[in-house]
Amino acid sequence: MTLELRILVLSIVLGLVQIVLGLTRRASSADTDGRHPRATRACRRSMFAAAVLIAHVLGRHSWMTEWGVLLYLPGRIVYLALYAGGVFLIRSLVWNVATAGIALVLLALL
Repeated sequence: MTLELRILVLSIVLGLVQIVLGLTRRASSADTDGRHPRATRACRRSMFAAAVLIAHVLGRHSWMTEWGVLLYLPGRIVYLALYAGGVFLIRSLVWNVATAGIALVLLALL
């Protein structure tokens, strides 16, 4: 199994941990303000999964895909910790780290 697929599996485990700890419910009141954070999180996770799987199927493994997944998962873990702790400004910056990871994997596909 490639590094990228291992990180994808670990990101699924992280999602399950969030569900078990009940951290996904904290955003429920924000779902009514028009920004739809749950839908945004689900879309970002599916983009990551799709990018990793496409890279795998096409055999596109490079430093970009490896760095992409290595940015994504730790970024999500730190984001989760900041989210649970109620830290807002730094949390937004960390969100960009995980998103940059997705972007690197996508760039490797071009």
